[in-house]
This record gives sequence, structure tokens and C-alpha cells, in this order.
Amino acid sequence: MTRLKLDISKVAPFLGEKCLPRFRNELLECHQELVGAKGKGRDFLGWIDLPVNQSSGLINRIQEDANWIRAVAEVFVVIGIGGSYLGPRAVIEALENPFRELTGKKGGPQVIFAGENLSEDYHARLLEVLDHKSYAVAVISKSGTTTEPAVAFRLIKQHLENKYGRVEAGKRIFAITDGSKGALKGMADKENYVSYVIPDNVGGRFSVLTPVGLLPVAVAGFDIRKLLAGAAQMRELALSSGDCEMNPCVLYAAVRNILYRNGKCIEILVSYEPGLHYFTEWWKQLFGESEGKEGKGIFPAGVNFTSDLHSMGQYIQEGMRTLFETVISVQNPSLTVTIPEDPADADGLNFMAGKRLSEVNRMAEIGTAMAHVDGGVPNIRIEVPAVEEATLGELIYFFEFSCALSGYALGVNPFDQPGVEAYKKNMFSLLGKPGY
Repeated sequence: MTRLKLDISKVAPFLGEKCLPRFRNELLECHQELVGAKGKGRDFLGWIDLPVNQSSGLINRIQEDANWIRAVAEVFVVIGIGGSYLGPRAVIEALENPFRELTGKKGGPQVIFAGENLSEDYHARLLEVLDHKSYAVAVISKSGTTTEPAVAFRLIKQHLENKYGRVEAGKRIFAITDGSKGALKGMADKENYVSYVIPDNVGGRFSVLTPVGLLPVAVAGFDIRKLLAGAAQMRELALSSGDCEMNPCVLYAAVRNILYRNGKCIEILVSYEPGLHYFTEWWKQLFGESEGKEGKGIFPAGVNFTSDLHSMGQYIQEGMRTLFETVISVQNPSLTVTIPEDPADADGLNFMAGKRLSEVNRMAEIGTAMAHVDGGVPNIRIEVPAVEEATLGELIYFFEFSCALSGYALGVNPFDQPGVEAYKKNMFSLLGKPGY
């Protein structure tokens, strides 16, 4: 049974009495298209069964390799871009102690990322750090020729071989790539790298529950079996019914598309937990790349409250009424902090004394939702009990399934990304690549 709860009570006034019942049949058809593999992009539906079709042998192998990396490396560099970068980072940073490096406790290697940008300063500083650290590398790319990760891997591979020698360097490189073709696959076979396969029928932004995400998450010391188990629970619910009243994935897709048709073309994902920042970044890529095509789509944005209430809060409250919010509400923090009493009460906060900080955060969340709804901003609320592996698995699958349904409701193929190639053609031409 899933623990995720979807609350649309603060959206109802913006939907109209008859909108949701009328939209129910349309989403039911979208659900049938998706589950029956009859819609656009049907060749890329492998993600649907990932939570239940990963063999125990594969999971054991990932865990064994992760244990070896944890034993030999102070740093694990994950090279990738798009979902190959955002998926693992979203899970790791949600679960990781943000101050781990300052605690002095050794909890395995620090997982860091490369290949998601072309900044010379970033990569120069990374290589300088790696001069003084024992490290291993995962390079994630189906083709091996995507510019940003390919450049980063060329730099880090050379550094690794200079540091350890070619043979030892080869033991420290883990290739996550196509099973039969591509430049990285060829290099991995030639150099005898440990390799994992990205299934042909799984696109990058839907790949976090493949070795793309599972290996880095395991290296970071988190339980990938619980992550998959949480996703499997949501999968069971997602597949069970195409009825809005029975399936939160369908209901979320329906509500956001009704709002879109009523002029709400910007969705803001909100979290009150700083650790979910990169989960928001993963969500933005998932929906932006899946829906934004053919002149259509809801623009996905993200904020971290309460900090962004002091920056974006003014616009959300009183700016153009083209947006709505989806709030991830975490019910139970893992640790406890109580606000102390101050005899002088110079800051006037003694009325909070004795309260847990999470209670104050919760009241900020409730108060903000009330204010934004009063200001004309619909508010969808997704409640989860805690930030842990199983919950993140549920959230990942919930958003993936809802995103696919939303794409079908828009009439687009949610599994391609033709617009991503435009900048590459111009860049290659400017750099003098043959044929461009």
C-alpha cells in the first residue's frame, strides 16, 4: 500500500464543477493507451516495469560493485547529463547529510558529478581535487558521444590513467551504456571496463531506476532495494485503474491538464525541505522534456520554501495569474530540534518556545498555501510521511507515470526530445566539426 497522498482540495475552486467528470473519460483513454502500449513512443515504455523486473542477480552485482568502490575510493565521480545526472543526484542529495564532510565521519566515498556542463573552471578545479583523492568513475551515456559527458570523460580518463596507470584505471571505470552499440560500449569492451546496460526501451529521464541511478545511490550508501520496493508499490496502484478517483497518478495528470486548459501554463514544484532541491531539478527535466513540444506544454519551475518566499514569493502571490503550485509536503523529519526560550525575548519569538522547528515549518506551509490560494494560485498537495528510500521510489514512479499520461493528454509524444538537438547543430558548426 502506498503512503503518498494527493490532496486537490485547494484546486477545486479553480476547476469548475463539471471539469473533472468531463475529463475523466479522456484520462481513462490515456491510461489505456499507456498500459496497453498503444500510444506515441510505445517503444520507450520499459520504465513501467523497472521496479519489478530488475533481477536479484543484477541488484546483487550492483551492490557488490558499490561495496568495492566504497572500500577503495574517497570520491566517486558520476559523469552524465540530463536524467543520467539528475536522477542519481536527486536521490542522493535527498537522503545525504548536507554537512557530512564536516562531521569527520567516514561514510563511504563522496559522490560528485561531472559532464553536466562545459565550464572550464569547474573541470579544472575537479581535476585539482582528484589529484589528492583516491577515486573511481561511472560514465553514463547510451552513445558515448554526447558532448558534455564525452568531454568530461576524456579529461577524467586521462587523469585517472596518469594517476594509476592504464590497467588499474580500467578497474576504476564503470560504464553504464548501450548493451550492443555506441562509442562508449566499444571502448568499454576494448578496455575491459565493468559495464551495465541502459535498456533500449528506457529514455534517459526515465532511467533513475536502472543502473544509471542504482549504482551511484548504492555507492552513496543507500538501500536500492527499498527504493525499488517503494516504486513497485506505486506501480501496482498506477496500473490498477484509469479512474481519477482510484489512481492518484491519473488524478494529478487530470487536474494539471484542466488547469492548463484554463490558462494556468506554469507549474511550480514546491518543497519545504532543502534536500529535495535536486529532486525538483529532476522533476523539471522530466516534465519539461516530455511535454514541451509542438508549441504545447506546461512550463515546469521550482522553488524551495521558505527561503524562496523571500525572493519569488512576491511574484507568486501577486504576479500574473498563469501559474499553479504542486507542493511536496513531508510529514515527519528524521531528527528533532526544539526552539529554546530566551529570557530577554528580544526577537519576540518566545511564543514559539518549546515547539519543534518542523511544526513552525508546517505552519509556514499551511499559511503560504492559504495566502496563495486567496491570491488566485491553485495548490496541489502531495503528502509523504518522510524522506527515505521507499518514499522517494514512490514519488519517482508517481511523477513518471503522471508525466506519461499528461503527455498523452496534450497529444504529444512524451518520450522523445527533438528540440534538444538544435543547439548541438549550431555548436558543432561553430566549432568546425566535419559535416556541420
